[in-house]
Amino acid sequence: MEIATEAIILAGGLGTRLRSTVPDLPKPMAPVGARPFLAHVLDQLVQAGFESVVLAVGFRHEAIRAHFGDGYRNLVLRYSVESEPLGTGGAIRLACGQVSGEEVFVLNGDTYLRADYRAMLDAHTSAAARLTIAACHVQDVARYGALEIEGGIVRGFREKGSSGPGWINAGTYVLGRALRESLPKAGAFSFEQDVLVPEVGILRPLVFEADGPLIDIGVPDDYARAQEVLGGVQGGTL
Repeated sequence: MEIATEAIILAGGLGTRLRSTVPDLPKPMAPVGARPFLAHVLDQLVQAGFESVVLAVGFRHEAIRAHFGDGYRNLVLRYSVESEPLGTGGAIRLACGQVSGEEVFVLNGDTYLRADYRAMLDAHTSAAARLTIAACHVQDVARYGALEIEGGIVRGFREKGSSGPGWINAGTYVLGRALRESLPKAGAFSFEQDVLVPEVGILRPLVFEADGPLIDIGVPDDYARAQEVLGGVQGGTL
């Protein structure tokens, strides 16, 4: 099966938890090795055969555009610029105005997840799913919250705080057209808290188990881990 050629990368966060380590830059531009973290995320999409990416940007978006311009390797880059913070859901809704395919991937610009995008899309289309969520197994779910999974479907979301091993939402999705068109039409909202959690029983999100690693640079400790794991990677994937 051909890979969906379009992806949205959420790259508009303020990065307040990382500000002490990387001041005055949007999180995706935090340097890892000699390159912005976002370059490592884009490299994965190049390897998987994507053709275009919409960067959903806000805070200091000029820094992202100035570095990457309208293309990266063989990717066409477009920009969806928030004039005010819209939350993850509002950012996705705005960026969807620049995609045209039946399915679109959504990723976080401050998270690196090793996953087989082709297999994820194959699972999504074979199941005729409205939404597929990449899940990653971790030794302690306390920081993330956990997915409640039954029969390969997400049945619920456990709040942060409970400890122990489990499957977590890795923040990478495939969204079908019907779901995109059903998003709230205006205002700021959280895709996770205002769509996924209350509508999980209707959406019946398909689970795709990714093998990792999962690196979220939203906190300084994981940013340091990114330097160790990705710092030597140039133009490819792990």
